[in-house]
Amino acid sequence: MPPTEATAIPLAGSWRELPRRMSVLWRRSLQFRTVVITIALSSLAIFVIGLYISFSVASNLFQSQLDQSLAAANNATVAAQRILNSSDAADRGALQSLMTGTVRTVESTSGSSSIAYFRVPTEAAVRDAPLDRGDPQLIAVVSDELQQRVRDNPDGQFWQSVALENSDGGTDPGVVVGSTLEVPRAGAYELYIGYDFADAQETLGFMQAVGVLGAIALIVLLSAITLLVVRWVIEPIRTAAATSRRLAAGDLGVRMPSKGEDELATLAASFNGMADSLQARIRELAELSVMQQRFVSDVSHELRTPLTTIRLAGDVLYGQRDDFPGPTSRTVELLHTQTERFETLLADLLEISRYDAGSVELATEPTNLVHLAGDAIESMHELARERGSELRLVAPGGHVDAEVDPRRIRRIVRNLLGNAIEHGEGRPIVVSVDSNQSAIALSVRDYGLGMTEEESARVFDRFWRADPSRTRTIGGTGLGLAISLEDAVAHRGTLDVWSSRGTGTVFRLTLPRGADGDAESLVSPLPLEPDDVHASGPPPTGVISAVELDADGERPTDAAERGGNDA
Repeated sequence: MPPTEATAIPLAGSWRELPRRMSVLWRRSLQFRTVVITIALSSLAIFVIGLYISFSVASNLFQSQLDQSLAAANNATVAAQRILNSSDAADRGALQSLMTGTVRTVESTSGSSSIAYFRVPTEAAVRDAPLDRGDPQLIAVVSDELQQRVRDNPDGQFWQSVALENSDGGTDPGVVVGSTLEVPRAGAYELYIGYDFADAQETLGFMQAVGVLGAIALIVLLSAITLLVVRWVIEPIRTAAATSRRLAAGDLGVRMPSKGEDELATLAASFNGMADSLQARIRELAELSVMQQRFVSDVSHELRTPLTTIRLAGDVLYGQRDDFPGPTSRTVELLHTQTERFETLLADLLEISRYDAGSVELATEPTNLVHLAGDAIESMHELARERGSELRLVAPGGHVDAEVDPRRIRRIVRNLLGNAIEHGEGRPIVVSVDSNQSAIALSVRDYGLGMTEEESARVFDRFWRADPSRTRTIGGTGLGLAISLEDAVAHRGTLDVWSSRGTGTVFRLTLPRGADGDAESLVSPLPLEPDDVHASGPPPTGVISAVELDADGERPTDAAERGGNDA
């Protein structure tokens, strides 16, 4: 390839990139925007003012030249008429000599050598009348309109703008002044005098050139001044922005330099005061948070020993409950149930304290989410049957293994199933599993009470309930969804919720299939908002019950269906 072609490619690419770079610079740089806007507005103002001055000077210069030309032409016409009136020429030669002398007088009086005269066509034929003569260039530019006006008004003076040829082959602006002369024994003649405005045009061009150079110099000077002023003003703002970014990143000790007593110094002092207050407050909150975490962890650990003792004693009593009278037996059963709930609550508190302390470590291993969901459904089957709900599993995809902590993912699924059974109003519950190239997702859909938008926004808060007057009937602790969200985030995944009052709720867990995935780039293979928003239950076909899965947790006859989704 020739060298010229090799160098043309990067140049073309750089020119194509220029608009995008300018757009990015415009969005990100206050200094660039200020300078560009100032230069643009200043250039517009200079252009408008220069245009007005140029037109005004051109108009005044033309009018001055026109007035001088009309006055000179009038003086020349008067002088010529005097000569004609005082002449006693009687024959053709004398009349021709008279006209020649008159033309010389017109030239000397008017200051123009471009002169032409024509005998008025309406005059009666005279044998001795002088012949028409004049400058051919002037004759060529005299219009019929000007001739007609001169003939119709013998006592008047008229003019028109014309373009006169110059010695260089171009044209110069000018005017032609027309009037009427009375020649003795010959009748009326039209007299035309041409005036060249080349000197005035040259003067105007010189003034315009000087004005353009002055405008360019003024714009350059304004640009330099604007750049200096903007840099002087913007630099403290840049410092404030950089300081605030470092402060937001956690560098609480950074401060702005403060100089002088102006507004910028006041801004720096106020910013530093705010940073001091924020640092002190964050330090207090951090210390308080550490104390709270330590308190929860210590209390939870300290409660384990007495709780274990109570549990052992309660188990002994629970094993002999049949030997006790009816009220005592019922009390023992209640003690056993509440001890189990207390133990679960204590375990959840310890798990939350680990997340708060940032000491959670995942024990990941290749896990099939379809198998895991089937196991969770089997474990919750009896509870769902007691509540009147049917658990169904839909698994068109998701049969590949994902690197997850199976214990924590199983806990998420059980929490979501328990929540669906609690609020499902005895209607069917559908668990869906699907996957794409980058993510695997599991959703739990119930057709129960549902929630409002405000309630959905708080559903992952600790110990929060949509209806405080509604008691938990399946022994929940109020921390299940909060722990589930922490488990999902620990896997670099997401846990989303969709709900509508009276039509049910969908919880969707989305996890990356690979170890390098992250929550921001995940595209879930399952929709969050269901297609059957207003349905009271799932369709009777197209689902798999958990008990219909084979030993591997799959439908034996539908491998082709899931193969495409797991590619």
